Amino acid sequence: MNLPDIRGVRALHERYAPTPEALDLVLTHCEIVARIAVSLAERAGLEVDAELVEVGALLHDIGVYRVGDGHYIRHGVLGHGILRAEGLPESLCRFASCHTGVGLTRRDVTEQGLPIPVADYLAESAEERLVMYADKFHSKSSPPRFLDGAAYAARVARFGADKVAAFRSLAAEFGEPDLGGLVAEYGHGFEEGAVLLR
Repeated sequence: MNLPDIRGVRALHERYAPTPEALDLVLTHCEIVARIAVSLAERAGLEVDAELVEVGALLHDIGVYRVGDGHYIRHGVLGHGILRAEGLPESLCRFASCHTGVGLTRRDVTEQGLPIPVADYLAESAEERLVMYADKFHSKSSPPRFLDGAAYAARVARFGADKVAAFRSLAAEFGEPDLGGLVAEYGHGFEEGAVLLR
């Protein structure tokens, strides 16, 4: 599979970021998610394509640069379009469109009136599920924050018990990451409501 290297990933972020501040926010988040995902895979001894996990995590939020003042929910679909236009393989493009929440179904799109094409946006492979899950432990909020499993479960509960159950299933599959080193390195605190402050 033809995947960009780290320099190529950074070049893509730089090409699409509208401002240096946006580049710093999104790229830093993507780097954190990649580190969480790779760490979870190593700790659990998962048989996954580690390069695909890392590059998928590093590019999963590239569509954020195209959202502007529009609906943030569109960032996954926009990112998929960016990566496809760059000639990258579909297996990489899917990390952008299939990481939102714990997956979006056709039913979610229609019932919530989401401004994206009606389709299922669900992580299927172990690599996609791992990156989607790792993404839940860091937020690009202002200021950026880490979350633990309890804080994310509380956040996703507003979308229904099925979404909490989906998150708990991912937690059972991959475990909860040890975020202590990343918190110290990046200086981002925990979101209020987090209880497992590691």
